[in-house]
Amino acid sequence: MTDFNKIINLVLESTLQTLQMVSLSTLFSVMLGLPLGILLCISDPQSGIKPRRVLYQVLTRIVNALRSFPFIILMVLLFPLSRLIVGTSIGTAATIVPLSIAAAPFVARVIETALKEVDLGVIQAARAMGSTTMQIILKVLLPEAMPSLVDGVTLTVINLIGYSAMAGALGGGGLGDLAIRYGYQRFRPEVMAIAVVVILLMVELIQFAGTFVSRRISARR
Repeated sequence: MTDFNKIINLVLESTLQTLQMVSLSTLFSVMLGLPLGILLCISDPQSGIKPRRVLYQVLTRIVNALRSFPFIILMVLLFPLSRLIVGTSIGTAATIVPLSIAAAPFVARVIETALKEVDLGVIQAARAMGSTTMQIILKVLLPEAMPSLVDGVTLTVINLIGYSAMAGALGGGGLGDLAIRYGYQRFRPEVMAIAVVVILLMVELIQFAGTFVSRRISARR
């Protein structure tokens, strides 16, 4: 019974660490990716409301380069930055830094795609009414694309759960660290199984919540 209680406590602690990593890295990645995605959308030389070919090409190259990095390698490369920001390169707090940077270009692409799905007729109507670029972004593009944006953020959160599990291989904490250190390395398959089940449940709940919110927003339009 004591061993069971210990496992439950470890699972609860690791789950809280994963939730902390995912929630904060989602917040920071959206803060980084949102303006980048908007710039990609409006500067597109083919469909942007403020076409800037050079700016678009530079931004898209940066986003593509960051997205092509395997997360484990990126995490190792960002150890110095994590140490500079939070004072350590391992643990839950340190993992938030590479998680945020890894997810930001993905968020940028998701936002760019969602904004480009907005009907051009709505944008042209706003232009005809004398709306500025900022007004079109804030009052037309973002509200019209909100269901797709919610779906994109939901997908980002799910990806971050997977990234956070991989971070456990490098001492990142959370359920991935629990599965590797207490499950795999100590030959406790039941601990690994519990960690995997919890991760799957988190993904299912987040997907359900994201789909529900997206549908509610679409129904109110």
